[in-house]
Amino acid sequence: MGAADAEIEELLDRKKPVKNPLVPVGALITAGVLTAGLISFRQGNSQLGQKLMRARVVVQGATVALMVGSAYFYGEHFRGSKNEN
Repeated sequence: MGAADAEIEELLDRKKPVKNPLVPVGALITAGVLTAGLISFRQGNSQLGQKLMRARVVVQGATVALMVGSAYFYGEHFRGSKNEN
């Protein structure tokens, strides 16, 4: 049981540094566009606000796609390295 726990711990330690730096960037862009859209609505510029809300949906979708894609890629890479041992 101890050897299995050590192997799992080693695999998890190797996976920790693997991150996609584009996901936090996408989240920040999404938050920025959302904030700009809300400010536009508050100032009474509804046309610009609508365009910004549509842009937010596109950016948010791209961020989610990055999250899913990186999870799939690193999940396969992680499983592949596990099977090699």
